[in-house]
Amino acid sequence: MQPLPDTRATLLARLRDPDDADAWREFTRLYAAVVYGFARRRGLQDADAADLMQDVLRSVAANAGRLEYDPARGRFRNWLFTVTRNKLYTFLDAQRRRVRATGADDDRQRLQEVPAAQDGDGDWDREYERQRFAWAADRVRGEFTASTWKAFWGTAVDGRSPKDVGAELKMSPGAVYVAKSRVLARLRTKVHELEDE
Repeated sequence: MQPLPDTRATLLARLRDPDDADAWREFTRLYAAVVYGFARRRGLQDADAADLMQDVLRSVAANAGRLEYDPARGRFRNWLFTVTRNKLYTFLDAQRRRVRATGADDDRQRLQEVPAAQDGDGDWDREYERQRFAWAADRVRGEFTASTWKAFWGTAVDGRSPKDVGAELKMSPGAVYVAKSRVLARLRTKVHELEDE
């Protein structure tokens, strides 16, 4: 079984040491994909999203010595969202200011009439939840047989009926429900181990 991750409070304290490579690896594993996925959903191309992710990670590294986790002041991921959102706004503003070849005036007018996306904290939370699920699933998958995992995945993730999944795996629908419940319970436990909020 893989070791449990540090809680965020402990991890944040460890990030103050720039030589703690394990802390930075764990931090990157937990948050880089969240930042990248958020940027992609906000319309950035792959390379731009990767650049934004690196810019956010550089900001965290630059401020790591001052990171003080205080639950009364809010969650760390909210602070990281604010940093990410500000970097995204700066990037988009720079894109708008850049001189570009443009199409006809009516094309430009139509593009300007497209409403701006609303503040993306819902997207941020969804991306955080996706990455948290992926992290937990990666760590607990080896604890289950292949058929148990396939029963869970087929019903909980792919959204297929227990009857269809059971027929494919030669399991009764009841056994599929039990497999799904066992995996979900373990995933919840693993996610709670990650959280310190």
